[in-house]
Amino acid sequence: MRGRGITMFLGGALLVISACSATVQSATESAGVTEPSAVESSPATLATPDTAIADDAPATSMPVATLPETTIAPTTTEPKPQIYDPACVVEVEALDSLGLIANAFDDETVNVVALRAENNLPTADIEVGQLLDVCTGNGLDDITGEQRADPDKAVVDAAVRQNVEIQQLKLNKLFEEIGTQPLLVDGVSGPVTRQRLCAARLAMGLEVNTTDMAAGSAEERMLLAADELPMPFTSALNQPRWILIDRTCQFMFVGEGAEQLVFGFPTSTGSEGYETRDQDQARAFRFDPAVDNGGWHDSSDFPVAADNPLNGNMYRPLYFDLGQAIHGANNVPTSPQSKGCARLRTSHQDQLVDWLGLASATTPTWSERTISVAVNVQGEYVGSM
Repeated sequence: MRGRGITMFLGGALLVISACSATVQSATESAGVTEPSAVESSPATLATPDTAIADDAPATSMPVATLPETTIAPTTTEPKPQIYDPACVVEVEALDSLGLIANAFDDETVNVVALRAENNLPTADIEVGQLLDVCTGNGLDDITGEQRADPDKAVVDAAVRQNVEIQQLKLNKLFEEIGTQPLLVDGVSGPVTRQRLCAARLAMGLEVNTTDMAAGSAEERMLLAADELPMPFTSALNQPRWILIDRTCQFMFVGEGAEQLVFGFPTSTGSEGYETRDQDQARAFRFDPAVDNGGWHDSSDFPVAADNPLNGNMYRPLYFDLGQAIHGANNVPTSPQSKGCARLRTSHQDQLVDWLGLASATTPTWSERTISVAVNVQGEYVGSM
């Protein structure tokens, strides 16, 4: 051990290990137990204070008061939990972290990743008083004595979680400047994280797919080395304003020429049989603010009795390609679920409309020149994320 004080359990005693010395205290001392003192069974004599006697009282003997026989209960604290192997257990102290605890061991196998795996910690957060199993990879839960099913797999899983966290943090940093909602940094490579990885690959000119990004791979090194998100390649870069919808990633990039990447939004394109069609610099030609209905326009192809974007209604739709639209919806899955359109969250649709200078429109706008944006649709959705 080196570098810090660590409290560990050793048999029935509490071993306090400091950076320089180790002191063993008895169990009763460490628990704060006071041995009961003996109390004589004979009556106790109660001395009466002088002020309790009247000034004119005769000098006679005073009666002796007696107290009932009593015993003094020992002071106790809650017993320490039964530890299977106290030498392998550390109790978290104030200001501790997994890194500090790991650094106290002259053992490369005791590290943050291994401690998280051994103790099944979803994050690196720990609490004062928490017990940690620090004997990693031995196949045992040294707190309870239970056998671990596969310690090697647990270490691998923890390393993977930590690596995914690193990727999520980097993705959040790269996408924060273009209005993309940050990922939850939880070490889980779910469909939203894979969607973001796909969008990053698209921007960096890598092979576009929604698979996990392997630790230490060339593409991960490129991701982690990036200082900013590059401009995704699209033929619309020669237009003053453009929208790129990628069906593989289910992601939308918005930009101004080849100089500025403005937005990055998750989208849901057309489902099977209603695919959002390929486009190369298609001009958006109509915008409907639907102000008389709170922004919601009932689609003529998929009418519903009540405003419900899940059943075809569209929030502030922007039309291109003979009536397909980019519109807001209350549900934007990571897979194609629309009827030919590209869905955005309603807040993202508002941002897009504001950027186009159409926020104040109160009636439908039928003008390619006024709307002034080119739409590209590319890629191929290849399966569930």
